Amino acid sequence: MTTLSIWTFATEAGAEAALRPLERRQNQRQLALDDVAVVAWAADAVRPRTYQVGTAAGTAALSGAFWGLLFGTVFLLPLSGPTAGAGLAHVGLSDEFLELVHGRVTAGTSALFLLSDSGELDLVRDLFADVHADLLVSTLTRTEEDALTRAFSADTYSTGAIR
Repeated sequence: MTTLSIWTFATEAGAEAALRPLERRQNQRQLALDDVAVVAWAADAVRPRTYQVGTAAGTAALSGAFWGLLFGTVFLLPLSGPTAGAGLAHVGLSDEFLELVHGRVTAGTSALFLLSDSGELDLVRDLFADVHADLLVSTLTRTEEDALTRAFSADTYSTGAIR
């Protein structure tokens, strides 16, 4: 099963600092991540800085459209009412989950968004054992994973064909 794990850090630079050991483990083939994105929010900024990292191998499972929709929904649109995140509910990201993310990633904090096989979660947890990071996890069912891949696969957008 695929998981979206979101590791939140109490400082703006925390996520980017935590990214380096993840990349080292990927390069050493000790960790397999499908996609990575970073959110870093300066204390005096109106909105966060976000970007897709992909993987250490230079690949990305999802297109930037997914990350843009996710970050736009969580950080730029007001999360009110049952339809706020409706576009993401079919891929395993409920309104309640999005509201949790919205409440945890605020000005002065940062977060790593990792898309991986659920088995990799324990490896990342071990890697962050000495780092103060909070974890939010959404485990996708096979149906949700298929919907996510169909809608936002990086291959779909790189070939110009939408399936």
